[in-house]
Parts: sequence; structure tokens; C-alpha cells
Amino acid sequence: MSQATFSVRMDAALKKQFDVLCADFGMSATTAFNIFAKAVVRERRIPFDIVASSPEGSFAEGRTAFMALRDEARENGLQDISLDEINAEIAKARRKARS
Repeated sequence: MSQATFSVRMDAALKKQFDVLCADFGMSATTAFNIFAKAVVRERRIPFDIVASSPEGSFAEGRTAFMALRDEARENGLQDISLDEINAEIAKARRKARS
């Protein structure tokens, strides 16, 4: 069987993590990709689910996070802080980070 080269670009940190995990499995990244390709061809599908979060789910998660932050601000007496006060706090934090 003739061999072909398949080149993949990925984040360097992801590649390092993938190489370490493959080594833990006792195989190389090349072997892992060959196993993946064979499974795709054999099953005629990606052998795992690929899903995107629904826009409604993202909105609901965002709203839940916002409400939690709002409740925390109320508990800490910060619910009535103005935009100018918020900007002043941000500027103060940035100045502190630079020093």
C-alpha cells in the first residue's frame, strides 16, 4: 500500500497536549489520526458528536451569569454604581497593573 503525507496545522499547545495523550495511549499522533480516518471511512460519519450551542442556550447562560453578578453587586452594595464610577475603577486597576 502506498503512503501519502497529510499535513495539519494546529495550535502548538494543543499539539503538545495531543502528543502527550497519544504517548499515554502508547501510540503516535500519526497512528491516532490513522485510527480516526479509518473510523470515519468505515462508519461513513465522524465517530463522535459535533454540536454547537444553540443561540437560545447561549442567551440563557449569559442571562443567568448577568443575574448572578447583579445579585452579587446588590449583596455588596454596588448596585447603584454609575458608569463614571465603573470607568474610574477600571482606570485605577489599569494604573495599578502597570506599576
